[in-house]
Amino acid sequence: MRWISTAFLFAPGAALAQAEKQAGMALEPFSSPYLLKLTGGLILVVVVIFGLAWLVKKFNLNQQSHNGLIRIIAGLPIGTRDRIVLLQVGEEQILVGLTPGRIEKLHTLSQPLEVTGEQPAGGAFAARLNRLMGEREES
Repeated sequence: MRWISTAFLFAPGAALAQAEKQAGMALEPFSSPYLLKLTGGLILVVVVIFGLAWLVKKFNLNQQSHNGLIRIIAGLPIGTRDRIVLLQVGEEQILVGLTPGRIEKLHTLSQPLEVTGEQPAGGAFAARLNRLMGEREES
C-alpha cells in the first residue's frame, strides 16, 4: 500500500519530465536555467529553516517544562545576554543567574513568594494576548 502512494507522489513529476522530453524542452543538467532553478530552491529551503528556527526562539516554544515540575515565575534581564530568573521547583523557589555559558544559583527563598494569578513567562505581551483571547471567546 505504501509503494502505491509513493508511486502516485512521483507520477506527476515523471509525466511532466516525459512531456518535456517529447516536446524537446528538457533542461540540461548544467544549463543556466536549471542551475538557477536549483540554486533558488536551495536558498528557499535554507531561508525557511532559518525562519522557523527564529520563530521557535522568538516565541520560546521550547522553554516550557513538559510535566510542570519546574516553572519560571519571573525573569529580569540584567544585560544583553544575562538574566536573573525565579524558578519554582515543587514547593521551593530558587533565584538563579543565567549567562550564556553558565547557570548559577544565587539564593533559595526561605519563604516562597506568593504568585498573584498565573502570569505566563513571556511577559506583558503574552499576558495581554491571553486576556484578549479570553475576551474574544466570551463574546
